[in-house]
Amino acid sequence: MLLLRNLIVIALSSFFVGCASIEGVQDRYLVCSYAQVWDASLDTLKDRSVTLKDKENGKIETSWLEVPVAGRTYGIFGRELKDAKDRTRVTVTVTRLNDVTKVSFAETRERWKFRGGSRLFGWEPAEPSEEEMAGLMRRLNVKLKERGCSPT
Repeated sequence: MLLLRNLIVIALSSFFVGCASIEGVQDRYLVCSYAQVWDASLDTLKDRSVTLKDKENGKIETSWLEVPVAGRTYGIFGRELKDAKDRTRVTVTVTRLNDVTKVSFAETRERWKFRGGSRLFGWEPAEPSEEEMAGLMRRLNVKLKERGCSPT
């Protein structure tokens, strides 16, 4: 019985983690060269520390970046959390297709959260920021235009 319960918990956890990793992905199909899109993608992430840069496989990953968040509360009395923050990591995939280049931006976000118990605070998964993703796409458009590639 315990084994069955553990298998069910693992299966459900895998399902929800898989679904969460799909969210926050934005794809763009561009009639631009792979090199133009790769360079523009790297330039878009200049404000972050890049931990993986694999041009051959078209993958760029950033390290975690902590960002302050105002107005977050915790507890039954809704006390304001003074050190409210999220951390975010971005993965970019650039793919060569027939006549176009596909670029995908994916954000993984976690929230610094009051949890109670022996570990009062810790990182918890959070929804990707639509605002952050839109900002990355706007910066990508600017970088593509600088390289003579029309993003529309």
